[in-house]
Amino acid sequence: MVSVPPFTRFSSFLAYSNAMYERRAQPRQRVFKAGTIEFDGVGIDCTIRNLSAIGAGLEVASPAGIPHEITLNIRTREVRQHCYVVWRKEKHIGVAFG
Repeated sequence: MVSVPPFTRFSSFLAYSNAMYERRAQPRQRVFKAGTIEFDGVGIDCTIRNLSAIGAGLEVASPAGIPHEITLNIRTREVRQHCYVVWRKEKHIGVAFG
């Protein structure tokens, strides 16, 4: 029986785990930017936690009441992006640009 060093086993496990849970078409870059979620004349502050060319992860006080279709205003870039909410968790939402 061939002995595999513990570090090799661990790094293989991490590679498998990351591949198993990453379902995005493009990897997102971690960021910490101020933003506003806009819909129906309302603006809700958010923190943009990760960002790619096709979507973003947003931290919000509560996802309750945020509709499926929104506009994300990224304050530091002065960019407004039309988005669709694709998932919701306790204080986070994931959006796809479109």
